[in-house]
Amino acid sequence: MSVTITATDVNKLRTITGAGMMDCKKALVETSGDFEAAIDLLRKKGQKVAANRSDRDAKEGFVIGQTNGTRGVVVVLNCETDFVAKNEDFGKVATAMGTIALNQKPADLAALLALPYGEGMTIAEKVTEQVGRIGEKIELSRYEQVEATKVVAYNHPGNRLAVIVGFNKPVSDEVAKDVAMQTAAMAPVAVDKGDVDTTILERELEIARETTRAEGKPEEMVEKIAQGKLNKFYKENTLLNQEFIKDAKKTIRQYIQEADKDATVTAFRRISLS
Repeated sequence: MSVTITATDVNKLRTITGAGMMDCKKALVETSGDFEAAIDLLRKKGQKVAANRSDRDAKEGFVIGQTNGTRGVVVVLNCETDFVAKNEDFGKVATAMGTIALNQKPADLAALLALPYGEGMTIAEKVTEQVGRIGEKIELSRYEQVEATKVVAYNHPGNRLAVIVGFNKPVSDEVAKDVAMQTAAMAPVAVDKGDVDTTILERELEIARETTRAEGKPEEMVEKIAQGKLNKFYKENTLLNQEFIKDAKKTIRQYIQEADKDATVTAFRRISLS
């Protein structure tokens, strides 16, 4: 016996799933009006779309940093186009995923994807559903976290860049925000000199040696000059040693310690869509 699919039924399914009108109608027809089966069918369609789009680039997206005061997270929900990235509903989904990460404390991205999103699906399944609904490759690609005595989050307008910074002491909101904005603007590679990855150090030293030789400096001076250039690298690329963008006469370390001599940054995460 055939089942009549009304416009009200189609609209109801569209409201529930966010899928297109024709997709909703086809799903209801194929499932004889069974809403649960139709929802599953649409999700399966999303999985198929995801597979078809696995070779596409999802370089746009929505970056969101959140904190509860002592823990901060940053997540990135990627898509293919700027149009989708700026969609209010897409931003809400990314923010909801960040909130789940903040509250549930998953150890890594895989653990985050396995958590319940709500609506009877996991976060991974919600991503797949978004693929079917939007028609682009969608990917939850990054998840970073910081825990400290105080954690501040900064989201740059447009949600293409977010920062979380942890402090060992409860510094003022003004100091915390200034340091977070410094991190966003100046893109340090590490908190302090001792935190720089050895691979980065070796590369910087090798570049410094080669450029020094190219300048015709005596070989016995090469290493000394290279070390001097490395010190300049530290000043420009490690957060605590950078010049404070609001007052170049002091470093970030000096700025923080003016407020509290024992305060410092313990960790930061900075994620930007290039």
